[in-house]
Amino acid sequence: MDSIQVSGIRAYGYVGYLPEERVLGQWFEVDLTLWVDLAPAGKSDDIADTLDYREAIAIVKEQITTAKFDLVEKLVEAIANKLLSLKKLEQVRVKLSKPAAPIPEFGGRITLDITRSLT
Repeated sequence: MDSIQVSGIRAYGYVGYLPEERVLGQWFEVDLTLWVDLAPAGKSDDIADTLDYREAIAIVKEQITTAKFDLVEKLVEAIANKLLSLKKLEQVRVKLSKPAAPIPEFGGRITLDITRSLT
């Protein structure tokens, strides 16, 4: 199956289990794999025959900036479900990272990785 990969989508949001995460907010970063049949656009050279990834980027940013969830698991699921409403998209992989997790003496990142499809 063909795919479009979009990486490094960044947006500031207010999702998190800790109260300060929901008040102060934090940066989130998302990488996408969008499974779509690229053959029609490869033949026609017409954007109408493919998935316009600008729409996918806008959806991710909108979901992050407006969501008010306690868990990032809910946020990543909401992003995947909204993306699946795009025409021509058959399956999506969403990798959502919190680059600065509020855990004492931990300088790493937390990443959730889900794959969802229409079927």
